[in-house]
Amino acid sequence: AGGHGGEKVLGGLLGSRGTDELVVGEADGDVTLVCRNVSLGMVKVDWFHGEPGSIPILFSSDGKLPTDARFSLVGNSSLHILGLRLQDEGNYTCKEVLNRTDHMHRIQLFVASGPSRVNVSIFPTTPLPNGTLYAKKHDVLNFTCSSDSRPEPTTEWDFSQPNSTHELFATVNSSLGYFVLHNMLPSYQGNYSCSATNPLSHRRVTVTREVLIYYPPPAPPRCWAETSTGDPGGVQLFCSWPGGYPHPTLQWKTHPNLSWAINTTAAEDSAVAVLSGSHLLRGKAFTCHGSHLVDPEGSRACTVQLGESSKGPEISSDPMRSCFVGRASTLTCQLTAGNPPARVTWLRNLSQPETEIRSGGRFLIKQTGNSSILSIQNCSHALDAGYYVCKAENPLGLRVTYTYLVVTEPVNIAGIVGVVVVLLLVGILIVSGVLLYAGPHWCPKGKSHLEQRFPNRVPQNPRVLQKPQKSNLK
Repeated sequence: AGGHGGEKVLGGLLGSRGTDELVVGEADGDVTLVCRNVSLGMVKVDWFHGEPGSIPILFSSDGKLPTDARFSLVGNSSLHILGLRLQDEGNYTCKEVLNRTDHMHRIQLFVASGPSRVNVSIFPTTPLPNGTLYAKKHDVLNFTCSSDSRPEPTTEWDFSQPNSTHELFATVNSSLGYFVLHNMLPSYQGNYSCSATNPLSHRRVTVTREVLIYYPPPAPPRCWAETSTGDPGGVQLFCSWPGGYPHPTLQWKTHPNLSWAINTTAAEDSAVAVLSGSHLLRGKAFTCHGSHLVDPEGSRACTVQLGESSKGPEISSDPMRSCFVGRASTLTCQLTAGNPPARVTWLRNLSQPETEIRSGGRFLIKQTGNSSILSIQNCSHALDAGYYVCKAENPLGLRVTYTYLVVTEPVNIAGIVGVVVVLLLVGILIVSGVLLYAGPHWCPKGKSHLEQRFPNRVPQNPRVLQKPQKSNLK
């Protein structure tokens, strides 16, 4: 691209039709103009800055010194110029004097300058001490690049990330390159380079600026307390504020009126403070303050309250549970209060309160949220009946609750159902026999339906004798 641009510029600057050669030199550099096709018997060569006859001789090989010390002859024929200046640009002619025969060679010299003073501006951004710039997420950034060059340079903007290829944004044949990026996202973070190239000399100057995209965490910080792993009597305060770039600054503080002193600062996504002396911590409130470089004044905070002033953890459980021999039963212990969260363990019987029940064999302990569930498989009256102790303990106190497990023989439901069915069948048979034995003699009181319709009908039962009626004959 630079070569084609240079040829185009050279063609545009070509002024003299009789020019035999085009030469490009750089300002403050040096150049040699060769007088070509000179004869072997050449006696003298004269150099002119222009067309011979219209201007005086610039330099001659006859031994006379030039008026400008920057000019000298090479090989008694070529003109060498040191410290090129812009005014040195133009047409040069070398004229050979041989036996009164004049031979001339015309050269057009172009003096290229720059690019220099390449200035890059990315706005709005904030510089870091190492020169890196950062912008806020979703900002609109204006990219401007300017330079000094003669002739006008080719200005290019490109973007690259680590281990990726360059992506060209814009190219203009001007000393000013400008473009805008809207809604800056983390994927736009990387190196932005402006390159200015002189189309004649092909000299290229590149200035690169690294741009980082900063953004705070999307949600407020979260605080919680846990029992210290290294000190069972101590408390660890955790503060977490992830999701931002770069890491926020987190600081744990106590209330100004409290005598307890804590001042822990960390430039990470989380900060941990370790406290000891649990008897002094009950009821105390500790606050974690978070700030981010993008919005240093918009501090976020979360607070941890370490239980109440006189209470440790609180738990509840069922006072009694039952289990059939050979079956399974579950005992549940619910942690209702306590900060930091208490460690819940199961113990067996009051006679051995320190014998902790472990998961394994017939016992399975499962922690679900604030609930601890003890499952007992294949219940045995001799081994499993009795009291079970649920113990909750944190550095601020200890609580226990009791559950009594009753183990009984299972009831034979099938046998009971069978007896009931048999009794029902016997009852049905007795009622059926009574009805069959009574036969037609059993009849409900009142007239039958036929008697109501035919009141003068004589019954046909042969065992009923009709009473003879008296005769009217005498």
